[in-house]
Amino acid sequence: MGTLLNLINGPEDLQQVPRSELPRLAREIREVILDVVSRSGGHLASNLGAVELTIALHYVFDSPRDKIIWDVGHQTYTHKLLTGRRDAFATLRQRHGISGFVRPDESVHDVVVTGHGGTSISTALGFAEARDHLGEHHKVIAVIGDGSLSTGMAFEGLNNAGALRKDFIVVLNDNEMSISPNVGALSTYLSQLLTGRLYIRFRKDVEAFLRSIPGVGEQMRKMAKGAEESLKAFLTPGILFEVLGFKYVGPLKGHELYDLIDAFERVKELDCPALVHVYTKKGKGYPPAEKDPVHFHGIGPFDLETGRERKRGPVPTYTEVFGKTLVTLARDNPRVVAITAAMPHGTGLAPFSAEFPDRFYDVGMAEQHAVGFAAGLAARGMRPVVAIYSTFLQRAYDQIMHDVCIGKLPVVFALDRAGIVGEDGPTHQGCFDYSYLRSLPNMVVMAPKDENELQHMLLTAIEHPGPVALRYPRGTGCGVPLDTQLSPLAIGKGEVLAEGEDVAILAIGNMVPVAVASAQALRADGIGATVVNARFVKPLDSTLILSLASQIGRIVTVEENALQGGFGSAVLELFEEKGLKGVKVRRLGLPDRFIEHGSPASLREEHGLTCEAVCARTKELLGIPLRVQTGRLSPR
Repeated sequence: MGTLLNLINGPEDLQQVPRSELPRLAREIREVILDVVSRSGGHLASNLGAVELTIALHYVFDSPRDKIIWDVGHQTYTHKLLTGRRDAFATLRQRHGISGFVRPDESVHDVVVTGHGGTSISTALGFAEARDHLGEHHKVIAVIGDGSLSTGMAFEGLNNAGALRKDFIVVLNDNEMSISPNVGALSTYLSQLLTGRLYIRFRKDVEAFLRSIPGVGEQMRKMAKGAEESLKAFLTPGILFEVLGFKYVGPLKGHELYDLIDAFERVKELDCPALVHVYTKKGKGYPPAEKDPVHFHGIGPFDLETGRERKRGPVPTYTEVFGKTLVTLARDNPRVVAITAAMPHGTGLAPFSAEFPDRFYDVGMAEQHAVGFAAGLAARGMRPVVAIYSTFLQRAYDQIMHDVCIGKLPVVFALDRAGIVGEDGPTHQGCFDYSYLRSLPNMVVMAPKDENELQHMLLTAIEHPGPVALRYPRGTGCGVPLDTQLSPLAIGKGEVLAEGEDVAILAIGNMVPVAVASAQALRADGIGATVVNARFVKPLDSTLILSLASQIGRIVTVEENALQGGFGSAVLELFEEKGLKGVKVRRLGLPDRFIEHGSPASLREEHGLTCEAVCARTKELLGIPLRVQTGRLSPR
């Protein structure tokens, strides 16, 4: 028997499927998602939880005429399968394949680029306002999770939407999780009102009493059931959203397709702001993901039968080394506290939270608050370590500048997933932190060459009396031994790893091992290269760099960051400030465009950040072909 999914090339085909067949379609979609993600990795739990919701949206609304705007976008695999990308789905997150997020250049059904949480309501409200200005007639729907709803931007959008009174729908996909379990007062309000012991006991007692009344008890129980639904509407978050100017609908069971379709059909007829509250289960339909949705949020290839991720090998990740080192340092320093924005597992802080629960803070998906909160802690003598992915720290730039740097407060920013991240694509690549942080006065910016140096840098950062940004890449380290005794590094001092007279290669972070390998390859060709582990983007080791520039006169800088405003730019600025002329410089890094999705290895090869590419660009700078003369290179 053929599959229903193979008959669907767009929402118009879906709308021809009898309602009775839709549960079968949901099962087929889950099977496809599980098959592809188990082989290539991806966001699993969130997508399994949004299958019925997505089917219902496309069954009722007329995309692309009606605009469905997804928050974050990592829950849109079903959306992709229903909007013409079924045959390309096996290429998910692969270079030149389809994105794991929403991309307008991929489909007319993808309305805007989406990769960060909390943006959908504001964007959708803008679409609704533009629709009315243009005299158009269609629906605008924002789909947002309860984790994203905790962001300040989401509430700003809700507040403005209620004031404008636009024909506009918000679908709240409430699975009680963002990436890790949600925290905060709003999350508690959303999840506990109808599950509290007092309410449950009261309901059971009343129901038992009514059943005990001879003759009329059952009828009265049914009447009370209707009254209970009214009570729910008052007790649940409906009152909050009604105050904000929304017509509240729900809460609905997010895996009951028929109920969802009926609700959306009713809401479609409204001409005022409406919020549809839907409860879903992350990982729905796959027991391992239901049991551990945190682990299966974003996962690499895994065994579909057992749910076990394929073995990575014995080398720890930078994230793991960071987390273990922070625990060790916190044992000796009671003022060390850790802060994350809804990602205790992703940032490696789960061990810290287990050992020091009273010194660990998960503030929810609220990066601005995380930084402001850290500033308050630091101002009173604590040593806060704020662990946030590089791409997400961008959301708190004003707080870094205004709340931390102006006051020279000792806040440590641990920037995980810095540089090329890989399959998550342009919204998640951490390619701009050197550029957006090094311009801030009082900020120290550094990056380790390997996981062992990361340990020493973390100690250095915690002991420094001002703000420090420590950035490190995604994935496993270099496999070097880890020191058990740590010592702080001298701020602004680099390290010479190899010496040569023909060219100086200045590298930072995870490009240092590439530079070392390049120097070894160049030496085999008779070219002597000095290799410097710069360690610091700010402050630069100006004494060392100027000395090498004066002596050698040929400099190559290598970084996994945008070239604009990055490490290489800092070196050029140093030469200009000191009036150093006649130095040949070649900067290697990422180009002035957003980096697409693909494996990190393929992206580094594509953008010239491999040993072979560094050697080729270095020879180009030196004017190869060259001849060797007394250990030095000179033109033919």
